[in-house]
Amino acid sequence: MGFFGTFVYDRAGWKPHRPGQVPEQPAPWLTVDIYDSDFTTVGYSPVGRGSGVAYLGFTPRDYFEDPDAAPPTDVLREAAGLADWWAQHRNGATGSERAAKEHELAGYLAHDDGAIDPADLSDETIGQFDDEDIFVEIKTARFLSALDLPAPDDLPG
Repeated sequence: MGFFGTFVYDRAGWKPHRPGQVPEQPAPWLTVDIYDSDFTTVGYSPVGRGSGVAYLGFTPRDYFEDPDAAPPTDVLREAAGLADWWAQHRNGATGSERAAKEHELAGYLAHDDGAIDPADLSDETIGQFDDEDIFVEIKTARFLSALDLPAPDDLPG
């Protein structure tokens, strides 16, 4: 069994959070909801140019093999929204800094045509993948570092 954990970040730091719930504190906030070490749902507010939801690892549509499990993803839109969030969290950034951050964050985000099929994660094939491709906790910690945030204390990895 993998790791399950949900956390919310505000300017005071990380706190445990309930999955699927919108935080009650005022923006800016960011949530990470890790599902079975396979995918992370990232929620953020304010959304800037994004929708406020992005995924790491897999998208629910790919993971559950169900197109109705979540709306279609738009990695570029969410990367722009997260870069806007990052710039606000930093109390500003130049246009070139924000554009570079947007490009960096896009590399972490999952899209609906997942690069790794969960069925392919057998003992025989697991060695061909980087750890962050297998354990979303590692990718989540690296993603949070890219946002200039610490990882939650309870996040393994």
